[in-house]
Amino acid sequence: MPSIALQFLRSRIGKVCVAIIGNTPAEMLEKASAVIKETPFLEFRLDYLEKPLLAMPKLKQFIADNGAVTCIATCRRAANGGKFKGALAAQLEVLTKAAEVGFHIVDLELESAESLKKGDLQKLRETGVGIIISHHDFNATKDLDGIYKRIQPMEPDFIKIVPTAKTLTDNVTLMRFIERMDDHSNIVGVCMGDAGIISRVLGLRAGSAFTFAAATAGEETAPGQIAARTLIETYRIDQVDAATKVYGVAGNPIKSSLSPVMMNTAFRRETVNAVYLALQATKIADLLKLVNEIPIQGLSVTMPLKQEIMAHLEKTDPLSAKIGACNTVLRAQDGKLYGFNTDVAGIIGPLEKRISLRGAKVLVLGAGGAARAAVFGLRDKGAEVFILNRTPETAQKLAKQSGAKVIKKEALAKTPMDVIINATPIGMTGIKGAQLLEAKDLNTKLVFDLVYNPIETPLIRMARQQNIPIITGIEMFVQQGARQFEIWTGKPAPEEEMLKVVIHTLRQQAESAAAEAPPTPPATKSKKAS
Repeated sequence: MPSIALQFLRSRIGKVCVAIIGNTPAEMLEKASAVIKETPFLEFRLDYLEKPLLAMPKLKQFIADNGAVTCIATCRRAANGGKFKGALAAQLEVLTKAAEVGFHIVDLELESAESLKKGDLQKLRETGVGIIISHHDFNATKDLDGIYKRIQPMEPDFIKIVPTAKTLTDNVTLMRFIERMDDHSNIVGVCMGDAGIISRVLGLRAGSAFTFAAATAGEETAPGQIAARTLIETYRIDQVDAATKVYGVAGNPIKSSLSPVMMNTAFRRETVNAVYLALQATKIADLLKLVNEIPIQGLSVTMPLKQEIMAHLEKTDPLSAKIGACNTVLRAQDGKLYGFNTDVAGIIGPLEKRISLRGAKVLVLGAGGAARAAVFGLRDKGAEVFILNRTPETAQKLAKQSGAKVIKKEALAKTPMDVIINATPIGMTGIKGAQLLEAKDLNTKLVFDLVYNPIETPLIRMARQQNIPIITGIEMFVQQGARQFEIWTGKPAPEEEMLKVVIHTLRQQAESAAAEAPPTPPATKSKKAS
């Protein structure tokens, strides 16, 4: 039975605890003051300070001035993934002092707790502070029950277990573990890593007492941590419940995908009780296991899985079957998975607004899932299609299947095109690789780059410089996403809102990238030899 003090503590904590970092107490308190307007549950990472004890008077004043705020003090040692270089006794001194100045909870990692002298933990408890005993595994998700058995005899107020998700189903392992616990009001569990986003959003539903978030993007205190505003506004974590349907975008890499912000905006706008997650999928078997375990109601499938997923679907629409690639999966009422292709609509729609495709000469760069959608969609409309791909064999196979032609790079300058479509990931944020075309190869009336992030890709920039009209990947991205939304929900998609949020997010990203870029050094005049 929890004590009255513990019941009071549990009643005042929120569902999202925001980690506050900074090199100085002033920097920390400035960030904390900005955050508490929206989220009054904070973790001060005292190990980020050079001399945490010197910060105590200012922290005491902050806690006294902000009575509604609940504060956790963490001073994680370097050996356990933190930044505190002091000995165990010094760590205990920092946490004890934090308790004395008014912190409501202190976080002590399991390894430190097991190394304490007999009675030290009890002395800390006698200050009246709540205690979290935490364990972080930065390498894997394994033996969660064993870790729990090590922590439980210490009788902390909260048991925090944070493994790393190496696979998507590691999240399921963690969430099933939390669900198994008799009293999970004192269990805090999330998975770290890019694949761990599932547990950060759905962990509360499984019974985690709360979850952690970064104050802002770029201030993460653990791999895969999400900014508080994103967790609350994009993922609507406060509203995720047992009835919330789960959707996601699956692929690799997935970090820079704007599908979550676009789709979650659409769900919110149309009052659909659903959440949409980024699923870093490296193996199809792992993805399919997750889809069945959660269960996931629908998927957007991106590279490199659009062709591979086909074999695992009950049935697909004729378009997907013809193309041999699917970008949309629906779990039907019978529980089986059905495939659709909305890429074609996303590519053909923007083109038909501008030109007649019958007899048009179109160059498609690439031969993967998106390229297949472009080639088959264009051939259906009566276009003459040419394919250029780094691997000629793949291009030849696609050309044979679709009735298109393969072209060599050397022939481009003397082969006028109506449209050039980039259906490769080259130019995408986070993807390195040389451009397939040079300026002299843009012998065309229109350039369409299916890459949408960034808005201004190298290919789009090159076309602009030559005054060639362009279509950015945003149009295709929003169009195909709108059709997915309609397949999943049966409601008309709020296309305008989807477009607005994608453009707004891309502009914000471009501004923050420009702000972080080092200034260009002024050109220096060459000195003449004297």
